[in-house]
Amino acid sequence: MRDLTTFLDFAVETAWQAGRLTLAHYQTGVAIERKADQSVVTIADRAAEQLIRQKIAARFPDHAVVGEEFGANAQSGSYTWFVDPIDGTTSFVRGVPFFGVLMGLVIDGTPAVGVCYLAALDEMIAAAAGLGCRWNGRVTRVSDVSSLSDACVVSTDARQVSERLGDAWSDLQRATAVQRGWGDCYGHCLVATGRADIMLDPRMNAWDCAALVPILQEAGGRFTDWRGSAVIGGGDAVSTNGRLHDEVLARLAAAR
Repeated sequence: MRDLTTFLDFAVETAWQAGRLTLAHYQTGVAIERKADQSVVTIADRAAEQLIRQKIAARFPDHAVVGEEFGANAQSGSYTWFVDPIDGTTSFVRGVPFFGVLMGLVIDGTPAVGVCYLAALDEMIAAAAGLGCRWNGRVTRVSDVSSLSDACVVSTDARQVSERLGDAWSDLQRATAVQRGWGDCYGHCLVATGRADIMLDPRMNAWDCAALVPILQEAGGRFTDWRGSAVIGGGDAVSTNGRLHDEVLARLAAAR
């Protein structure tokens, strides 16, 4: 694939600026609204996405943009940015620091660049195909855990995971060493940086996934939907350190 450094550097800088903007509203009692799907949104979500869209339009005017808050722009072609200005808005409005700005660039249908900026933690995880994955500028890799009995599993919305998987979720928790919550993009980044080994997300959109595919792949892990396809529109997601992926997928399949 072509040199992606220009796009990666742009995404890192833009996500950082958007993340710093969100912090002006963080832990301030910011007002929330409910969207049609009952998910929450704030002025910070909209302002951050507007900033990102303005930056993309100025630098890459022929690129398409698909964002959580404002949908798709009128552009089409080989380059599409997928933007989630605050992934983990529920955490954001509760004053919990496990939320992030996601920017993913898909080129000719393939996720090629991914950035997650966890603004309240000041952690930047950034990757591009063939360029590796970096955590605050340093090369990062997934863990080398090869047995579920030694693994840490994290998840977003334990109730939804339980409703989807039933007894298989209880079995997976019993089979692993550590189980934690407060997931969203933070959980996937924990896997990419070797701090967790498995992350389950029961409900995902393309703007949630596009940045995470290159992040996990370049860190040596895997990111797929629950059926094992490395797509951004699968509706759910699981990331692992790679070594555990097939076993986790088998357990997910058994629940269907």
